[in-house]
Amino acid sequence: MSTETGKKPSVLFVCVHNAGRSQMAAAFLTTLSNGAIEVRSAGSAPADKVNPAAVEAMAELGIDMSAEIPKVLTTEAVKESDVVITMGCGDTCPIFPGKRYEDWELEDPAGQGVEAVRPIRDEIKTRIEDLIASLAPANK
Repeated sequence: MSTETGKKPSVLFVCVHNAGRSQMAAAFLTTLSNGAIEVRSAGSAPADKVNPAAVEAMAELGIDMSAEIPKVLTTEAVKESDVVITMGCGDTCPIFPGKRYEDWELEDPAGQGVEAVRPIRDEIKTRIEDLIASLAPANK
């Protein structure tokens, strides 16, 4: 998927607290796309900090999310993104024509230990790999 301006595709991950699922998805997409895709994440009610179990689960795969901070969802972030992915948490986004919207039903890692977060992390990684393939089929 490319835009008429030829800029790289952009993806926004949305989850209420922007502390677990959306942060892991953004970190995977940034890492696995090697910078070929612009990545944003946000939430309607951002938490104070990223879920420590999510940070630990990602660190096990060599991805450092420790410096990330939850961000508030803005209409501009949605407008500027080609693909908007909500993380099964009931967040509503402004709808703009021409955007691709997906909802990924994922268990909430909030309040869970790293053992419970690992399968969520692995499911997100699989979905990110599929997303990259759908955005950049020429790179396969």
